Amino acid sequence: MRSDAREAAFKAIFAEQLGGELGKGARSALYSHAKLSDEEKAFAERLISVTEEHIGELTEILAAQVTRFAEYRIYAADKAILLLALAEIKYFDEIPPVVSVSEATALAQKYSTEKSADFVNGVLGRIINA
Repeated sequence: MRSDAREAAFKAIFAEQLGGELGKGARSALYSHAKLSDEEKAFAERLISVTEEHIGELTEILAAQVTRFAEYRIYAADKAILLLALAEIKYFDEIPPVVSVSEATALAQKYSTEKSADFVNGVLGRIINA
């Protein structure tokens, strides 16, 4: 399932945000632990690659949408989730934006604070409805 691949990609981006680049071996172990198929691994790799390639642009979009407080105050998990979802919305034409929002909200419910799902949903909703 792509949900599992998104979750693995989230974990990789989150780890990189906290402490630097995650090597191929660590990613491979992450994918193995998640029991991803080759197709799911390829999707996760593409999602990570696109997010990293466009990190500056995605961060600017995020900062423009989160105007109530500084971007650096966003929880690291929420930021990683938002960056991945933004990458999907902007660069994965085959995925409907509402799917990206739904998947991001589910990740926030699982990995962040109790208010994070609403926050993630609201930010992404403003972006796709702009």
